[in-house]
Amino acid sequence: MNATQWMEDLQKNISDLIARSPAADLERNVRAMMAQGFSRLDLVTREEFDVQAELLARTVARADQLSTQVSQLEARINALEAGQGRTATPTQG
Repeated sequence: MNATQWMEDLQKNISDLIARSPAADLERNVRAMMAQGFSRLDLVTREEFDVQAELLARTVARADQLSTQVSQLEARINALEAGQGRTATPTQG
């Protein structure tokens, strides 16, 4: 038996021993307790967080786009108002 095979057998035996020992039950119980504790907290999953982060990025991009459009419209309005002020003749009364 070579060293690699011996190490693999040892690892398998240890894994089997742990799976049949109270340590496996303890691990499951700790995981269940932690899951229950986390469920009481106001936490989100990584997937939910990523979805919300993507939504926020799209919202910020759209807000930037709308801000640019508003600035362009304001510039056009100001240009039109300035143009009307030059060509209009004031009435004297």
